[in-house]
Amino acid sequence: MLVPTDLGGWRRALRRLLEAIVLGLIGTLAIVVLLGVGFRKAGMALAWYDELASILLAWLTYYGAALAALNGRHIGFPTMVEGLSPARRRIAWALREVIVIGFFAVVAVSGAQVVRVLAGTYLVGLPWVPVALSQSVIPIGALLFVAAELFAAADTLAPASRMPEAHRGTSAPGSP
Repeated sequence: MLVPTDLGGWRRALRRLLEAIVLGLIGTLAIVVLLGVGFRKAGMALAWYDELASILLAWLTYYGAALAALNGRHIGFPTMVEGLSPARRRIAWALREVIVIGFFAVVAVSGAQVVRVLAGTYLVGLPWVPVALSQSVIPIGALLFVAAELFAAADTLAPASRMPEAHRGTSAPGSP
């Protein structure tokens, strides 16, 4: 079946999608940088190089952050949280989830507003590429991060036997 029927299937599908996007962006960025350096060295600098490389790096940052969140590898304060009592650990975890998901929800809404405002404008170095396309990574990346956080929350709340391999051995809220 092409459509996953369980949460784990959706999580794997999202991970595969994000991995493909991140790998594609890394490869594309590497090619663009090599072209930019080569042409600049030959005295024929590409007018669009800096703009495109900056956009690709921003996209890589957003999609890579979502992939890291999905794998439970984004920045955090595990030592501080692990020093708390089980009850306070649950509260800290829930508060963290609310703050992170809330923040990225605001980023998604604000990013969508930015994309709407930029409609009709085009990149300077690549005048056929809409600026809104380059900035679309803001709301899309933020929503992907929210999805990753929701999957991670489901994993944290799931019994250890159902928890994905990447999250086994990490402390669930309230566990020692």
